[in-house]
Amino acid sequence: MASLAGAGLQFHTIAHHTSVSEDARAAVLANPGFGTHFTDHMVTIEWTDGRGWHNAVIGPRQPIALDPAAAVLHYAQEIFEGLKAYKQTDASIALFRPEANAARFNQSAQRLAMPELPEAVFVEAVEKLVQIDRAWIPDGEGASLYLRPFMIATEAFLGVRPAKQYKFIVIASPAGYYFKSGAPAVSIWVSDYTRAAPGGTGAAKCGGNYAASLVPQAEAIARGHDQVVFLDAAEHKWIEELGGMNLYFVFDDGTLLTPSLTGTILPGITRDSLLTLAREEGLKVEESRYSLDQWRADAGSGKLVETFACGTAAVVTPIGKVTGRDGEFTIGSGGSGQLTQKLKAKLVAIQRGDAQDKHGWIRKIS
Repeated sequence: MASLAGAGLQFHTIAHHTSVSEDARAAVLANPGFGTHFTDHMVTIEWTDGRGWHNAVIGPRQPIALDPAAAVLHYAQEIFEGLKAYKQTDASIALFRPEANAARFNQSAQRLAMPELPEAVFVEAVEKLVQIDRAWIPDGEGASLYLRPFMIATEAFLGVRPAKQYKFIVIASPAGYYFKSGAPAVSIWVSDYTRAAPGGTGAAKCGGNYAASLVPQAEAIARGHDQVVFLDAAEHKWIEELGGMNLYFVFDDGTLLTPSLTGTILPGITRDSLLTLAREEGLKVEESRYSLDQWRADAGSGKLVETFACGTAAVVTPIGKVTGRDGEFTIGSGGSGQLTQKLKAKLVAIQRGDAQDKHGWIRKIS
């Protein structure tokens, strides 16, 4: 048993007697896809009003028993995170900026009236799962172990108030590339729907935000596009983000622009990392509003030369074509631009241990 720093907990391990066979695991790792296969174990920690965090367990991945009146099923008290473990050049395993995920997790918890989890506990829980399931980390370009920490309200009641019981869980999934099209750049659809409004939960990583994006995302797919982009709720004019990724715009003078965080956009950790790397390159970086009309005009004039999306799952993904009710336009050559490729290469090199980590972003796991 190992203590969970900051919470006075003991981490109990329950033996798994029915783990996936080596042959079955090898077949999965040969073509993991994204989010469709899962490792043998999971972490659970419980919280109860008056007692706090307790009963920290790493054990077999299995179904969760919930009362039909559990608050998460009725009032959507649920938050989550996404981060990855990577194989390093020296054969070790490392996490990328897990402390940032822990901090954002607690920001989401505050917005959803849920208990905060000590950041050290969050990080250690993730590390423990990676250690016990490290055999599930695939090899190859674009491969990683995707980690999904989440918290749900488990108290059984139907009154509208914050729950008094919660469960924190971490599961893991071997992952390859997020987009399957194989195209050099993705195509996006400009949605008429709104993802988030001022004063809402846009800056929190909660399931409700993603549930609201499913219809517009399905609409985009039905029209032959890979992703959907949302405009602001107030004027339906300003670019915000994709269904699960932040956006960057590259101009012919080398300027890099990303929509400013207004409370309706998720503060992406990949977004923040790229801001740092771009400034290190000496690029002029702006965080400001950028309209759909300006995007179309700049692409048409050649002033805008690249656009890319970024996030934990997809890392850095070039955008080649944008389509909406008013027609479509192509960005640059319609493929991946030089700066997009350069920034992605710099980020991935740090994540993989191929480049010096000047910022303390990499956390090695023994």
